[in-house]
Amino acid sequence: MCSGALIGPRLGSARIVATRRRRVQTIAQPTSPLGSSEALARSLGVGWRLRSHSGSSVFFVARFARRSSSRSRSPLILDRRLQASLCLAQPQAPDVLRSHRSLFRSSRTPGSPAPGRAAPRAAIFLRHDAAVRRYPDAKVQLTDRLAKGVRAALAKAGLPEPEECAWEIPRQAEHGDYATNVPMVLARAAKRPPRQIAELVVKNFPPMPEVERLEVAGPGFINVFLAPTWCAVALREILAAGAAYGRGESQAGRRIRVEFVSANPTGPLVIVNARAAAVGDALARLLRSQGAHVTTEFYVNDAGNQFEALARSFEARVKQEFGEPAALPENGYPGEYLVDLAKAYRNEGGRLINGASERERIEHFGRYAVARMIDAQRRILRDYAVEFDVWTSEQRDVRDKRLPEKVLEEFASRGLSYEQDGALWFRSSEGEEAGDDKDRVLRRSNGEPTYFAVDVAYHHHVKFAAADRLINLLGPDHHGYVARIRAAMQALGHPPEAFEVLIVQLVTLLRDGQPVRMSKRRGEFVLMEELLEEVGRDAARFTFLTRRHDSPLEFDLAVATRQSNDNPVYYVQYAHARIRSIFRQATEQGIAAPLLADVDTSPLVEPADLALIKLLLQFPELVKGATRALEPHRVAYWLQQLAAEFHAWYKNHRVIQDDRRLMHARLALCAAVGTVIRNGLDLLGVSAPESM
Repeated sequence: MCSGALIGPRLGSARIVATRRRRVQTIAQPTSPLGSSEALARSLGVGWRLRSHSGSSVFFVARFARRSSSRSRSPLILDRRLQASLCLAQPQAPDVLRSHRSLFRSSRTPGSPAPGRAAPRAAIFLRHDAAVRRYPDAKVQLTDRLAKGVRAALAKAGLPEPEECAWEIPRQAEHGDYATNVPMVLARAAKRPPRQIAELVVKNFPPMPEVERLEVAGPGFINVFLAPTWCAVALREILAAGAAYGRGESQAGRRIRVEFVSANPTGPLVIVNARAAAVGDALARLLRSQGAHVTTEFYVNDAGNQFEALARSFEARVKQEFGEPAALPENGYPGEYLVDLAKAYRNEGGRLINGASERERIEHFGRYAVARMIDAQRRILRDYAVEFDVWTSEQRDVRDKRLPEKVLEEFASRGLSYEQDGALWFRSSEGEEAGDDKDRVLRRSNGEPTYFAVDVAYHHHVKFAAADRLINLLGPDHHGYVARIRAAMQALGHPPEAFEVLIVQLVTLLRDGQPVRMSKRRGEFVLMEELLEEVGRDAARFTFLTRRHDSPLEFDLAVATRQSNDNPVYYVQYAHARIRSIFRQATEQGIAAPLLADVDTSPLVEPADLALIKLLLQFPELVKGATRALEPHRVAYWLQQLAAEFHAWYKNHRVIQDDRRLMHARLALCAAVGTVIRNGLDLLGVSAPESM
């Protein structure tokens, strides 16, 4: 059953349980984008009338028919035509929902209850906490079937089978809908020219309803042209899948830990943290959509030199708040935010502790400052729709558990370390697979573990203990750090592909093309909170995801707040809002509800219709590829392409019209576009508005 609304509310995944012994067969929501509950009931071929009924907030039409099985209380699954009706449910049906009504038959048939009386024990329960039902992805199935066809053709021609049959989408329509270079890959093993192999594949390719024709191109490419009739039918698969369309299982069974933001608790979040949060959260959403078990993590650096510098800086501000002269320490934090924090400390009853030892004062003021900074960071990230599964404390979860000492013992037992000049060193530059340019200090001559040793212990004993694959998002100042930590992970037995680092580049803030500084109190950096106040969450997240994470980004505030086509997030969201408007207009005109899964889509034969459908069919493979490459910007870019195609199509194609067959087909196409836009925006953590 549909796990969410295409152009309506998220219904959750539902399991239908019939308590009536023989009669419940299918259900449907009483309202749809195109009409009332009575209209939908008529389209089902049954008559209904309304009666008041308390205790329910969501209402469904039930169609009664004899079941072949005599079992009672057996779970039922909706048939496709009603799944689509649920997917396309109207989010607001005040005439039904506000009155708390249920539906009953208006006339008796053999075995039906008397008019005006409820059928005994015919309750239908919707469990919204059930797991999302998986629907077959039309695009993934298509590429699999195309690959199967290629392998069958190769086998028939007596040629070797490739390890992988990769497909790409040609940029030009005359080159087909999909293309593969399998003949060129097999040329050496088959000892034949690639073009000859391609010709044999085309000759022996089995008939498929999805394929209209195949062509050989260039030195040995095979171009596949999809059959228009199949494309129109495949549109219904998108409607049936609903919110599950685009999901897959390519990462199923994998435990992945994604760490991002991890800003030092020495100051507020800034604009580059906002970019890292957008990228990291989108990556987590993509990985989950492909079946991975993902844990998102924020690592709190609440120990070491930076922590002590924060503690001393905050203590100085507290003394100033109490009227005592105090200078900021060398390499301290001069930000005005500590002045505000000192005032809050005093208002909460805080006091000076001049009689305490230096270590006690560092712990007291440092822990207070870190706790308040983390609270502020959590709040801002929550407003940004980013919630972390784990907040790891360097002090509590690593140092207090003596994990650095433990990992140093493991280095020694493996022969990976040596003593020199009173310090302990890691042999990070030795061996064939060494990834570092020089050896690194693990323990200083004073006996204290280095930050590098602490981080190795954290990755080895904390992160890898709960995951098979680690993905870290770091700032551009961490380029040199990547090689040494990767070398340590490999030395400790973790495979190279299990540890990945993505460098998130800096952001330049502009207004109408001119550099701008938003913070008068700091001047040297732009606060994430200020950015969100000016442009909003959706505009910020989408803009950050329009470029590769490792490319510098220019963020123009004027463009991000503009309601025009040059604002990418507005352009995409407006496409969804326009589709919602189409269905509202249809409802206002009293157009009867079609069951969109059964709509005849054969009238969609124009090139623009087929181009739009073929674009929708690319979505599952797009999501799979973006997940595999760890590049969420691909989804944002593709959504802009889809929005452009839809706006152009809508400009030249009237949806609501007298030709009902064509109207219903175009409504189905609009509904499918709305589904895909909503699903794509959800992967980016961006909303799909009902109106704009």
